[in-house]
Amino acid sequence: MKKFIAAAIALAFSVQLMAQTGLKKGDTAPVFVAKDNSGKTIDLKAVLRSGKSVVLFFYRGQWCPYCNRQMQHIQDSLQLLTGKNAYVVGVTPEAVENIDKTIAKTKATYSIVQDKSYSIMKSYGVNYVMDAATVIKYKGYGLDMAKANGNTDNVLPVPATYVINSDGKIAFVHFDKDYSRRASVKDILAVL
Repeated sequence: MKKFIAAAIALAFSVQLMAQTGLKKGDTAPVFVAKDNSGKTIDLKAVLRSGKSVVLFFYRGQWCPYCNRQMQHIQDSLQLLTGKNAYVVGVTPEAVENIDKTIAKTKATYSIVQDKSYSIMKSYGVNYVMDAATVIKYKGYGLDMAKANGNTDNVLPVPATYVINSDGKIAFVHFDKDYSRRASVKDILAVL
């Protein structure tokens, strides 16, 4: 019976994560309005109307070394990205105080949006709920997801990157359920 329950839980988690596909190249990007880490209102529709493209990426939290590395690469190449008329926005479920830690670690100067209600993650199809075993495993490593994200529902994004053209269409997608694989700045620059 225990094996059956464990298998059912594993299957439910894998089916839920497999169901996450994110948006596709050519899709219309869902618009959103949110405050960033500096209190600036980010209105995706207005940014696109200004003729800019948007590099929109989702990250898990300051505790994730792969997220930090990706964010540092983006920061290191920010002049190249903005030189191609791009506006960069990172989206995360992590609590505001942890966004501050992310900025300290990565030196990020671009906009970071806390998606506490997961509305942006849901609209882009990148949200998933961590299974209980992973939450317990992370806790064993000293990571309390409730403290990291300021809630108890254990929702994270699949680390995804979208480039949205000024016409509101998605021109580039990097969506990989393997959290260690990220979009390269070179690939992003190639579509801007």
